[in-house]
Amino acid sequence: MLAQNRIAFKEWGAVCAALGQGRQSVLVRKGGIHEGQQGFRVDHREFWLFSTRFHQGAEQLQPEFSDLLQAPIAIEPASEKIMLALYAVVEKVAEIKDPSVLSRLDSLQVLNQETIQQRFEYKNPGLFVLLVRAYQLSQPFEVESETRYAGCRSWVELSQEYSTSNLTPILTDEQFAQQQQALEQIIT
Repeated sequence: MLAQNRIAFKEWGAVCAALGQGRQSVLVRKGGIHEGQQGFRVDHREFWLFSTRFHQGAEQLQPEFSDLLQAPIAIEPASEKIMLALYAVVEKVAEIKDPSVLSRLDSLQVLNQETIQQRFEYKNPGLFVLLVRAYQLSQPFEVESETRYAGCRSWVELSQEYSTSNLTPILTDEQFAQQQQALEQIIT
């Protein structure tokens, strides 16, 4: 793991909450408007999770996960600050081109089938699934929001590097290995 990092990955607050609670270990990504012709790429294997609320709503989640919208990381902050509490390390990247695989992802993530299907079909059919090992800071911190962080993009470069010391894994090694095995069974 890097000792410091300034790269952040923008993701819905509810998904960040799910990662932070150990209810999810994958990120399902199509890409943002600003990703260009090439679409989404895994440019970084480690990153801070940058919680967003734009386009997010209970109607995009599996019903049993709507409570995630009330988690502190998923709620719009009162100030113009961004809370950094979670860090992720990408352990595997899979590109899904077969739509029959989509329903089997339900057990690994919190988005509902309609949302996953819409992402899959947007522009060119397909999705990226990133298996990530999530870590939490013992004491979350806030960074100032900047206009350059705005917009539909996956990656942002923070104005400074932040230490990754004091991180603890959300899932035990055994729990994470089970998630990894479950993803392998789905995508093979």
